[in-house]
Amino acid sequence: MNQTTLVRRDSLREAIIKNFIIVAISVAIIYVNGMLVHIFIRHQIFNTNPRYILYIHLVINDIIMVILYILLQVLSYIVFTINVSLCIVLIMIAVLASQNNPLTMVLMSVECYVAVCFPLHHSRLCTVRRTYVVIVLTWLVNSLSIFPDLFVTLGTESTEFFHSRSFCLRSGIFRGNLENKRRISNIMFFVILWLVLFFTYFNIWFAAQTATANAKKARNTVLLHGFQLLLCTVQFFFNAIIEAFAVSFPRNVLYIRFVVAATVQLVPRIVNPVIYAVRDKAFKKHLNKHLLITANDVQPIKTQKLSL
Repeated sequence: MNQTTLVRRDSLREAIIKNFIIVAISVAIIYVNGMLVHIFIRHQIFNTNPRYILYIHLVINDIIMVILYILLQVLSYIVFTINVSLCIVLIMIAVLASQNNPLTMVLMSVECYVAVCFPLHHSRLCTVRRTYVVIVLTWLVNSLSIFPDLFVTLGTESTEFFHSRSFCLRSGIFRGNLENKRRISNIMFFVILWLVLFFTYFNIWFAAQTATANAKKARNTVLLHGFQLLLCTVQFFFNAIIEAFAVSFPRNVLYIRFVVAATVQLVPRIVNPVIYAVRDKAFKKHLNKHLLITANDVQPIKTQKLSL
């Protein structure tokens, strides 16, 4: 089954349609997220607030993941295989970015929990400096899941392997008896994250029963984080999902892989801007201003062409 999945190729028409859909959606996501990063950098109200700092860290990871997804998607159709050393670098960046996201979502939920349940201590506990320290620790902790794979591969594979070409998949590059380790670490990782998320949600939910609109908004935000975390959980069991569908629908493996990959990679990236760019009044105001400025900049060009 795995050999059939790797050998069979899409027709030219199917490949063009699939890549056009992926690239169009991805470019739109990168554009919106790029505007959010631009707004964050330019306005002090955002870059001095721990909540927005964590959010923009999430957005930057989304941009990295979407760019890598487009790159690997297009390369898989153009050249099919790439240099193993380059693939290792791309996989390591992708794994770090993908694991940063669920952990950052949970950290944002914890920040909401502190703001609602301990408002008098929020400014002392959630400072800008501590937020950046937590972000650095996030990268360091998540590196523990990918660097052991790298060290094992460096110690067991020959030099020729790193100069060879291969289809860029983590399971195909980091070989050896590592799959069980990855499954166990992923399960433990998400169990801990889900426990923390449930703890913060129910505590905020109880606080929202007695009070404020801010508590109710924080509860809804944590609920959205739960939906995103669910999508991230699905992403980490991508291969198992593909294999399960492939047994029932062996003739449609490529379509199933395309739909599942697009869903788990792009849908969370679409949800992220909704949480703050649409629901958050401050971000929404600056985003609307930016869009209006862009539209006004384009209008004189159109008028000038018409006059000529």
